[in-house]
Amino acid sequence: MPIDLICLDADDTLWHNMRHFEEAHAAFTAMLQPFVAAEVARETLDACEARNLKLYGYGAKGFTLSMIETALELGGERLPGGVIADLLAAGRRLLAHPVELLHGIETTLDALADRGRLVLVTKGDLLHQEAKLAASGLGDRFAGIEIVSDKTEQTFTRLFDRYGVASDKAVMAGDSMRSDVLPALAAGAWAAYVPQPLAWQHEAATAPAEHPRFRQLPDLAALPGWIDLIGQHPSG
Repeated sequence: MPIDLICLDADDTLWHNMRHFEEAHAAFTAMLQPFVAAEVARETLDACEARNLKLYGYGAKGFTLSMIETALELGGERLPGGVIADLLAAGRRLLAHPVELLHGIETTLDALADRGRLVLVTKGDLLHQEAKLAASGLGDRFAGIEIVSDKTEQTFTRLFDRYGVASDKAVMAGDSMRSDVLPALAAGAWAAYVPQPLAWQHEAATAPAEHPRFRQLPDLAALPGWIDLIGQHPSG
């Protein structure tokens, strides 16, 4: 079997994540309703969050700071002080939400563990991601946990070196075309795209539909079957 290392994203691949950000978005637009239309508040927040990624990185803490910055930008001197307190409370709810596994994840991880070493590769705030992993109860299923500031070709190249595996014997699966699929392919690995509803626009990119090491799957449960097909690939 050619696949030795199976890398998996966490948020919205193993457990629900964006539904909680959508709740925070809804709370934010409601608070800004006296000042701007909901679509303007959303667009301005999205632009602010993208602009701040290089400063705050990914995750709920950076998102909360971007909500506060956007509220001050849109509300100006008219913004009541209580709105800031409410936004901080929304940020705390994001950090404290329960971890809800996607359907059938434990069974899928069991099937994947029969086919290779499992490594969790996730980006975001270190403390928050560690807390979510602990709450998920899935930590012991992984041979390695990699919490990174971003996922790039270099991230995956270093990861494969660290685990002593050739890139063409590794696969990455996740819900982000930009972060999970494209950099893994660039590093020489196989990559599976598992789309989820409520995807963040920042993570969108054009699918490399004709790439021989790429596959879009309906859900993560289809990954073991694709890995079995990779085992029959002539290059394997």
